[in-house]
Amino acid sequence: MIKMKAGNFWLFLLCLCVVSFTAISLGPPTCPADTGSECGVGTGEWKGEFFPGIPKIKYEGPSSKNPLAFKWYNAQEEILGKKMKDWMRFSVAFWHTFRGTGGDPFGADTKLWPWEDGTNSLDMAKRRMRANFEFLDKLGVDRWCFHDRDIAPDGDTLEEANANLDEVVALAKELQGTKIRPLWGTAQLFLHPRYMHGAATSPELGVYAHAAAQVKKAMEVTHYLGGENYVFWGGREGYQTLLNTDMERELDHMARFFEAAVAYKKKIGFNGTLLIEPKPQEPTKHQYDWDAATSANFLRKYGLIGEFKLNIECNHATLSGHSCHHELETARINGLLGNIDANTGDPQIGWDTDQFLMDVSEATLVMLSVIKNNGLSPGGFNFDAKLRRESTDVDDLFIAHIGGMDTLARGLRNAAKLIEDGSLNELVSKRYQSFDTEIGAQVEAGKADFETLEKKAMEWGAPKVPSAKQELAEMIFQSAL
Repeated sequence: MIKMKAGNFWLFLLCLCVVSFTAISLGPPTCPADTGSECGVGTGEWKGEFFPGIPKIKYEGPSSKNPLAFKWYNAQEEILGKKMKDWMRFSVAFWHTFRGTGGDPFGADTKLWPWEDGTNSLDMAKRRMRANFEFLDKLGVDRWCFHDRDIAPDGDTLEEANANLDEVVALAKELQGTKIRPLWGTAQLFLHPRYMHGAATSPELGVYAHAAAQVKKAMEVTHYLGGENYVFWGGREGYQTLLNTDMERELDHMARFFEAAVAYKKKIGFNGTLLIEPKPQEPTKHQYDWDAATSANFLRKYGLIGEFKLNIECNHATLSGHSCHHELETARINGLLGNIDANTGDPQIGWDTDQFLMDVSEATLVMLSVIKNNGLSPGGFNFDAKLRRESTDVDDLFIAHIGGMDTLARGLRNAAKLIEDGSLNELVSKRYQSFDTEIGAQVEAGKADFETLEKKAMEWGAPKVPSAKQELAEMIFQSAL
């Protein structure tokens, strides 16, 4: 018995040494993609790997079958005299990527990432921020976007909320270094019950003031982090019924709010672009920034046209009854195209599904507008898109972004092909060639009055109306895909 006990003791010591050596040799802890992982629960200072087994994503070309590789997006490749990365300026949306739960009105959450502990504590906020920057590094993206309340917990008071935000932002500043920065920041003015009637359009002055204070702080931290833009999305800026709404007064209040934002931006030396993001409805029945044309008209009426641009979201475009291409062109020809939230909706579903854009045809149309705009800088493409409820693996986060980036890159290649070929541009130019005449030039210069045009109409007789060649245009377009 004594001999056996002694043997067991030495066996125990041997095992202890092996375990200790193994722990030391493994280095810092990792956060494997399984729900059983503790992932450093209880400490925001955990610095392990959040995405073990996921390499840095590289370009492997169209023939690659590797889901964790780019097939069409080659960051350093030049297209029409500009590197792909400079055309795209991709950004990851913190809220969908790291706060998306998969929950919907009919079902509970389906996603609890291995690093999550089920809380909204400061420690958890810091852990998510570390995950965010590891994700950006492995994906090869140097921009990110955020709402203030997505990255840091709210507080019982404005002072507490600001302190929470400051603590998380300090970590973000440390982690992003000199190469990464926010494409844009914004304030979350739609989730808290205080904003149920709106923020800048709330009939309650106290809410209006609270919203102003929240935007002030969010703009400050965006500036501190080197953000290039600041976005206003008025999810609650609208109405459910006009029976209890003074629409004129609410629009005036919103304009005063934006004027104050412009003044504060200049006061703190923030040189980023202020962006309005149009959306027709959801959550309100009618939002005041319905679409690009409505938003442009609002900015003109209140003398803000030189202070703001638009952040066009493709899914919002379709909700307003337009195509994304239409909204981009409306913004572009008004000099207001500043940024694109790259996503799409499902034509069978009547709400904002925020899916990753995977339609090469739509991406090609999008990139035609971007090229005509000579790019989006200082804006870019933000992936305001979320995994489907049923996509629950950690690597799905990478696969979705890779797919979205490749789709837009393929769209860029197709759009460049169309421009270099010239056939589509030639077809369009030919349709308007009658205006490339002396009298046509007078019309376009505003120098042809009705009397002059009447004389020409009598002189020319019945006009001959040529074919629009729509099918030929569609054939040319499809040949580039």
